[in-house]
Amino acid sequence: MPALIELDQVRKTYNAGLPSEAEVLHGLQLRVDKGEFIALIGPSGSGKSTLLNIIGLLERMTSGSYRLQGEEVHALDDAGLTLRRRNLLGFVFQFHHLLPAFTALENVTMPALMTEGRVTPKARDKARELLAAVGLAKAMDKRPGELSGGMQQRVAIARALVMEPALVLADEPTGNLDTASSDEVFVQLRRMHAERGVSFVVVTHDPRLAARCDRLVELIDGRIARDEPISHAIASDTR
Repeated sequence: MPALIELDQVRKTYNAGLPSEAEVLHGLQLRVDKGEFIALIGPSGSGKSTLLNIIGLLERMTSGSYRLQGEEVHALDDAGLTLRRRNLLGFVFQFHHLLPAFTALENVTMPALMTEGRVTPKARDKARELLAAVGLAKAMDKRPGELSGGMQQRVAIARALVMEPALVLADEPTGNLDTASSDEVFVQLRRMHAERGVSFVVVTHDPRLAARCDRLVELIDGRIARDEPISHAIASDTR
């Protein structure tokens, strides 16, 4: 069975050919299999967001190979990238990016509306199911301004899962929350992983949350410095 994603010698250069040219990813190799829950850590400027954007088909790599469910994505045009992004990937960001004029339910159905041009009864039922699964069964008709920060992030998690992606990319999903809300949101991520078999790659600066993932990938200066099961990584980390 092919890997869910497989990166081989991936490089990313900005401003190629200009005096300000800078290579930020230096020949990365990374494999993610179905059902994994990975913490991506590293200092600011290490290339984490760039790597996540490449995996998420939001940026193109400069060179190398990226296979998504066995398909090489480098040759895809913009329409092909958009289609794979919509069908295979979900996103949760530090800021939830909910639309303030719409209810929680309407926000969760938004990807279906954008993909299919309308919200089908099936999509609405799926959104209701997901909101109930993240503990928001009684808040479906509330707008974002009526919800706490943790509740808004749980809406964002439901939205990321409504199209049944194979992989969810979460970029500092708890970075804008207090400790209690961070724990609440992380519990929901792990629950969705356990119940639905979705793979997760979670960028975090919080060592408490990283320790609760299954695998740790550490990026330093655009290179993977560590890639280990969490139990080994945490036990050996004396820094």
